[in-house]
Amino acid sequence: MNYYFVYILTNEKHSVFYTGITSDLVKRIYEHKHKIIKGFTAKYNCTKLVWYRFHNNVNEAIADEKRIKRWKRVYKIDEINKMNPAWNDLYPSLLEK
Repeated sequence: MNYYFVYILTNEKHSVFYTGITSDLVKRIYEHKHKIIKGFTAKYNCTKLVWYRFHNNVNEAIADEKRIKRWKRVYKIDEINKMNPAWNDLYPSLLEK
């Protein structure tokens, strides 16, 4: 079964958010952290994974990503606080699994 992840990255000051989707969360976050793919996350140094969730269906994941991208900043902050109140970088915990 394939899983699809919707995720939110931020920078160290939590001043900017990036929402993305991937089928390989570990690989994709690695790419963000090492700025392998140029773009928004590289420009704004969004390397801290603070939130994610998975879906079994790619269409549901795409719809979720689009919905989250439309959210106001306060909604994203609330969602992150529910999952990760300390705003820790969740990437190291992915490597332990």
